[in-house]
Amino acid sequence: MSAVCELCFHRCVLNEGQAGLCRARANRGGSIVSLNYGKLTSLALDPIEKKPLARFHPGSLILSVGSFGCNLRCPFCQNYEISMSGAGDLQTVELSPEELVRKAEALRSEGNIGLAYTYNEPLVGCEYVRDCAALIHERGMANVLVTNGTVEEGPWRALLPLIDAANIDLKAFTPGGYRRLGGDLESVKRSIALAVEAGCHVEVTTLLIPGENDGEEEIRALSGWLASLDPDIPLHLSRFFPRYRLTDRPPTPVEEVYHLANVARAELKYVYTGNC
Repeated sequence: MSAVCELCFHRCVLNEGQAGLCRARANRGGSIVSLNYGKLTSLALDPIEKKPLARFHPGSLILSVGSFGCNLRCPFCQNYEISMSGAGDLQTVELSPEELVRKAEALRSEGNIGLAYTYNEPLVGCEYVRDCAALIHERGMANVLVTNGTVEEGPWRALLPLIDAANIDLKAFTPGGYRRLGGDLESVKRSIALAVEAGCHVEVTTLLIPGENDGEEEIRALSGWLASLDPDIPLHLSRFFPRYRLTDRPPTPVEEVYHLANVARAELKYVYTGNC
């Protein structure tokens, strides 16, 4: 019996035993199940600024956790070893939500403020995020989500009350730019708008790739749209370095990153540069 995964716009139609494009969700007995629930590939106590979050508990640390899988196909992915892998491709450590939250609590004395769901695309394992996040809130700690924002409205609205802060990638500001990544611009815009509406602390990151999304007009349109939601939304403009399958162009010139940051500052109060 086939089943449709309704987590994101791809809406993968899966036969029995088949995994979706994200490699982290599959059809088991006619139901869509998570293949990466509690299966961790990465666990580290990171500075909050590394997410990056510039205006949410600055100077603090957060226990950061990742699994495997992603529902985009970015050729420049920084974490492709885990994001482009599926069940059985990697060595993982299994931790229940209760076990992970105990680790987070144990690190409070070292400055940990909660859990960050990051490294791969956490929303393809949204059930684990949901279960951990509920326990973290019970203990008075914070949940941070680092995501590409490619998720349908229903699952996103259900998760948002548990998320205190999110850094959402806005990888381009043209439909064609997103299609080249296997994504959908309007889905991501909706996710950002809904998170702002829900009162979540939202910061946005755009990786500036030469010849792809680094046009002045595109950045002006992107920052203007964010300002229409809230001019206080922090925007992180990051310098590209050749990575994964996108190695045919040089790093973004530093002066270009600074110039585009100034373009964005005409619309937004808080614009940060990264990797410079």
